[in-house]
Amino acid sequence: MRLGIRLQLLLALGALLVLAFVPLFFAVASLTQATMGGVRASSARAIGRAIAGHVAAARASRSAPELSQLLEAQLGPDGASAIGVYDAAGALADRAGEPEIAAALPASVAAGAEVLRAVRTARGGAILVIVPEHARAWAARGGGGREGAAPAGSVAVLVATDPSTVPAAPLVRIVALYTGVVALGLLVFAYIAMTRLVVRPIDALSRAAGRVAGGARDLEAPQAGARELAELGASLAHMTSRLRADEESLRAKIAEVERYAADLKSAQERLVRSERLASVGRLAAGLAHEIGNPIAAILGLQELLLAGGLTPAEERDFVERMKRETERIHKILRDLLDFARPAAPGAGEAGDAPSGSVADALEDVLSLVAPQKEFRGVELARDVAPDVPPVPLSHGRLVQVLLNLLLNAADAVPRQGGRVWVRASRGADGGARIEVEDNGPGIAEAVRETLFEPFITTKEVGEGTGLGLAVCRGLVEAAGGSIGVERGDGGGARFVVRLPASPLVHPSAIVSTTLPRL
Repeated sequence: MRLGIRLQLLLALGALLVLAFVPLFFAVASLTQATMGGVRASSARAIGRAIAGHVAAARASRSAPELSQLLEAQLGPDGASAIGVYDAAGALADRAGEPEIAAALPASVAAGAEVLRAVRTARGGAILVIVPEHARAWAARGGGGREGAAPAGSVAVLVATDPSTVPAAPLVRIVALYTGVVALGLLVFAYIAMTRLVVRPIDALSRAAGRVAGGARDLEAPQAGARELAELGASLAHMTSRLRADEESLRAKIAEVERYAADLKSAQERLVRSERLASVGRLAAGLAHEIGNPIAAILGLQELLLAGGLTPAEERDFVERMKRETERIHKILRDLLDFARPAAPGAGEAGDAPSGSVADALEDVLSLVAPQKEFRGVELARDVAPDVPPVPLSHGRLVQVLLNLLLNAADAVPRQGGRVWVRASRGADGGARIEVEDNGPGIAEAVRETLFEPFITTKEVGEGTGLGLAVCRGLVEAAGGSIGVERGDGGGARFVVRLPASPLVHPSAIVSTTLPRL
């Protein structure tokens, strides 16, 4: 789980306070200990001098037992811990205090020298104050007069300075409590300030962005909070407005593109139909002679029947001849009408399946071109492999592609000795490969690269529109295939159509990228 900005800032501020206050606390505690130790040392010196002066004054007027009682009376937890009295030679004459503490008193001292030093006792640290007799006398007289020239002895006083006797702990605890309260107050203040100035505006901005993501049209930026956050909210609101405007513009462009795509598809369909009608007209012109001969034969047989004088067997023979010629005409016209049947809008062909058989389409194409005058002197060879897969091109459009290639081949070959080969096999990629080759003069290099462009033709003026191969390429590429031309083995042209195997996307759902160049 990721921490929020507020908690992260509080943790960072807490770490900063720890880094700032912990060393400060130890510094204050150490300074307090040192200050209290210095004060204790000064107090010990003053206490030692006062006790020494008092003992010096009593020494002159009291006996040894009374002096011992006086020394015991000077002892206490806030005063001296041990007292030693030395004679003029510096030897220890008497002492008072607990033995383990009094053992820290020196056995002898230097005459006439005042000493102040720290010592260790069995109970801890202490300060040893040694005051000579002339100093004691001077102190006892309140500093008045002149000190004696020859000291009569010395007094040593031990004052405890153990940390347990120094009241520094309460002060240190107060400092620690103050530091903790200040740190806690800073954290609380930072929490409240960040909540009001940072967290709440950011939460409000996040909720506003969520509403925009849910479908709201405008981003209502919060006005509270710091200036930077207010400017950020205003920038996001402006950005949201710009994005909405860009979205509307994009929607309009998408609608326009869809409309253009629909128009392009409609234009493609019209172009395909117009090319189909042109092929139908060409086929119809070629069928005029083929239909005229059977009709003339039928008319002659009808005149013979009307003239009479025939035997029943002859009449039956004439009727059967008339039937055969009529069926021949009917088959030719039916094939032509099947090819010319218009496609339903939005479909490949009326009633066609989304995929077609190359063998069936080639069979229909051969039946269409067989009666044509152009093919009477042309040898038409067919080689279809049995493993050719179905292709994602409807039967009617596959027939249109093959018919256009065959008619172009018939126009290119000589009227006598012309040959056209049609081959279909399975390609290396598993699809279908269709070849239409002729023994004509071939395709000139100058037009080979642009042969499949609209209005490019190798025929004489008035003999072709230049749209047949362009439509073929549009139909083939819409099905995911390709069409090209190469030089044949005999020097003629070889058109190669490559189509993938079914199933694929229905070609009627794909808009050709070739035809917009019209």
